[in-house]
Amino acid sequence: MSGRIIAIGDIHGYWAPLKTILEAIEPGPADTIIPLGDYVDRGPQSPQVLDELIRLRDRCRLLPLLGNHDELMVEMYHGVPGLEDWLSFGGRETLTAYGCTTPDGLPPAHVAFLEQCLPYCETAGHFFVHASYVADLPLSRQPPAVLRWESLHNYVPGPHCSGKIAIVGHTADKDGEIFDVGHLVCIDTCCYGGKWLTAMELPSGRLWQAGPEGNLRAETPLT
Repeated sequence: MSGRIIAIGDIHGYWAPLKTILEAIEPGPADTIIPLGDYVDRGPQSPQVLDELIRLRDRCRLLPLLGNHDELMVEMYHGVPGLEDWLSFGGRETLTAYGCTTPDGLPPAHVAFLEQCLPYCETAGHFFVHASYVADLPLSRQPPAVLRWESLHNYVPGPHCSGKIAIVGHTADKDGEIFDVGHLVCIDTCCYGGKWLTAMELPSGRLWQAGPEGNLRAETPLT
């Protein structure tokens, strides 16, 4: 991949920090942006977040991953059982943001975008998943439930058999800090809980962070 490689943590319906971070990054055609999933639910602007990501495809190489909340929204649109669970899990805020009362009123273009999201992606030195992974399985054989649902609070996997560093989201750090154990880095810094949305450039580690209202926290310069 040429240009910069930048991962973005869980957005959860917070458009303002996403806009702020993208304005700071100024992605161009040579850059690769990898949002780690969970674009919807909990926050007040899921439609605007998805519109922003759809527009971003025209500015750079976008490799969006599928998060568990995104998966749930797609399933609810298609009538899979579990609506009450989704509503209590952040789906109620999503329906309110769309101005509809049932999931079948969600815009097909947004559902189609989520259906096209990737289970994982990888570069020469890193791989990217929404939640977690099984250390001794190739990425192509990872269980979907682990990729999208496994919490690091339950289990932190060891180094992956590929030797690459894992960049993940999903497990929110309620203090707003990055969780880094060397072979795994989690950049879900709990934007929905009042902390930060984080973007990280790799392999440099340069950071951009913004709060729920769109205030830029910090940019870590290249060293």
